[in-house]
Amino acid sequence: MLQHLWLIGAAALATNAAAHTPAPVSAPDARAKATFNQMTLDEKVRLLHGPMTGMLPPSRRPAGIAVGAGYIAGIERLGVPALVETDASLGVSNLNNLRPGDEATALPASISLAASWDPDLARQGGAMIGREARAKGFNVMLVGGANLVRDPRGGRTFEYLGEDPLLAGILVGAQIAGVQSNNIIGTIKHYALNDQETGRNVASVELDEAAMRESDLLAFQIGIERGQPGSVMCGYNRVGGVFACEHDFLLNQVLRRDWAFKGFVMSDWGAVHSSEAINKGLDQQSGEQLDGKKYFSQMMVHALAEGRVPQAAIDTSAMRILRTIYAQGLADHPVAPGGRIDINASGEVALKAARDGMVLLRNEGGMLPLPPTTVSIVVIGGNAEFGVLSGGGSSHVTPVGGFKKISPAGGGAAAAWVKRAYGGSPPIDGLRKAFPNSLVSYVDGKDPAVAAAAARVADVAIVIGEKFSTEAEDALDLSLGDGQDALIEAVVAANPRTVVVLETGSAVTMPWRDSVPAILAAWYPGQRGGDAIADVLSGAFNPAGRLPITFPASVEQLPNPILAGSDAPPADKGTRALYGLQAALKPFNILYPEGSDAGYRWFAKKGLKPLYAFGHGLSYTQFQYSDLVVTGGKGLTARFKVTNTGSRAGADVPQVYVMRQGKAKRLIGWAKPSLQPGQSQEVTVSADPRVLGDYDAKAGRWVIPGGVYRIEIGASSAEPLLKGVTRLSRQYRRP
Repeated sequence: MLQHLWLIGAAALATNAAAHTPAPVSAPDARAKATFNQMTLDEKVRLLHGPMTGMLPPSRRPAGIAVGAGYIAGIERLGVPALVETDASLGVSNLNNLRPGDEATALPASISLAASWDPDLARQGGAMIGREARAKGFNVMLVGGANLVRDPRGGRTFEYLGEDPLLAGILVGAQIAGVQSNNIIGTIKHYALNDQETGRNVASVELDEAAMRESDLLAFQIGIERGQPGSVMCGYNRVGGVFACEHDFLLNQVLRRDWAFKGFVMSDWGAVHSSEAINKGLDQQSGEQLDGKKYFSQMMVHALAEGRVPQAAIDTSAMRILRTIYAQGLADHPVAPGGRIDINASGEVALKAARDGMVLLRNEGGMLPLPPTTVSIVVIGGNAEFGVLSGGGSSHVTPVGGFKKISPAGGGAAAAWVKRAYGGSPPIDGLRKAFPNSLVSYVDGKDPAVAAAAARVADVAIVIGEKFSTEAEDALDLSLGDGQDALIEAVVAANPRTVVVLETGSAVTMPWRDSVPAILAAWYPGQRGGDAIADVLSGAFNPAGRLPITFPASVEQLPNPILAGSDAPPADKGTRALYGLQAALKPFNILYPEGSDAGYRWFAKKGLKPLYAFGHGLSYTQFQYSDLVVTGGKGLTARFKVTNTGSRAGADVPQVYVMRQGKAKRLIGWAKPSLQPGQSQEVTVSADPRVLGDYDAKAGRWVIPGGVYRIEIGASSAEPLLKGVTRLSRQYRRP
């Protein structure tokens, strides 16, 4: 009997609604209107802005309020609660130890969640971090990174959910729904096209409407439909020369008119440039100190008096915020610091997430899993005695047990507030538990000769390669750096039974790949990362992760081999005055020659062979696909059978792609069946029409052209195993 099967396509996801539905709330529109009618102008404006509480002197911090990312004062006389905000998607952040000694369960990086291809896991993880946020006194969680990975050098790739809009949208929607099941507000961010960190405060993305609608905006649209977030966070960047947080087209026309979004729009911290942004769709200024000006408080009142902002704009924004407070149950389910947290239960969620997201990239000769009879194992590098690496920036979570090693992140834009930290379960401890009869030793890897000598006398060498990524700074290349390629080459030359485990937030190049028999992408694996690595290497868990991004063979295969803005001159006083205090570079444009064909679509369109394709991942068992039936007409459905032909139980991720004349291949759905040896399961995937079609910007609608559509069922975007063909009739769909 099938125990776990996800069928992803146009149909709604089958979920346990009782387990994930927030407590009922009554008539949010009516309640918001009743409260609004009693409010003064000062009280309305109070809802529109707030400080970053961690930047306030202790004497000015609101009493009884958890210190975190931000705070929006409530209206006590009317029973409107304050909004108490925390970062982020990987758990409850405690950046710079603002809450001394406070720890939280650290989920793996979001890119790891994307590698699970599992919406149920996304919902479970969201529900867990939402519970911890509530227990710590927060009722707004800044989750939901939905920006597409257009360039794997992006500093926040680890915070995002891959390069495909369908995959990212479905997973982010599930995560948001899980967070909000705790009667708190979850966000989706950073709207829109804030896909890189270099020059994020000044860069302008130049992309036509159709390409936006078919890629980045589609990820947000699907995420909003499925997750119903209380708030959308607009990004730092400009789109077509206009700042995202005062972009009438993106905020008023797309988000509200076309998508009927009912929540409110908050700014990213330091992303507001005028009081008039409220006319363009921004409702709330977040972390107002970082903007340098209080555009949505004192300056808003002046703008109203001078006629630059109408009263109706303030009223509308206040109503949106009030409605969201009631709709998400914040007024009926108040938060307070000091709630109970079941650390063990949270840790189990983190362990499952880490295991499910790990991707076995290579396993020549059945090198893995390692047999329990292995006599000696040497673990090399990666600070494996201290814990696992995590990404830097606002999403950084201080894990339960704290950090065991912290070192400076190095130079660059993020150096002042980002540290390179190791925590969670150490891989060396996990391996010693998994192999109790083996001698498991550790060498730090700083000297390749010493590492090679240790590898030479061991049965197996495990090298942990790592690459640190952080908010506010993109990578200039995809190499591991710090001499790690040379280290791996020295170790595998000394011992051909070498396994490489990659703790990274994105793709990396691997000049040593063909000489290493086994490679595991562990990403930044979070609280229980060391245990999860050991479980996969030992075979206690059969890996089922699949890549949510393409691993290019080199940066020369990318649409922009030179990262946009990497050669831009530093900002001067005039730039900072115009673009904000955080501007580090002079303005520049970001051009995306791939248009809507991001990631694997670009590679397919150009006929490029990547290092590892989108969707790739191996298992310790084998799967076979058969009996494909494709139906067309007014919709597209693919039905086929998946059989576990190996000797181990395992989960597979068969992927369904569509192609038509003049259009690059697109993912239209997938499944994740868990099968016992010899077991088969029929899978049915129906396509979302928007993934099949083109957006007609002139007509303002989706067009699904009539004609021939070719279908591929594959183990990755580059490995079709079944093929079919059907015809669709011409159709139209509203935005």
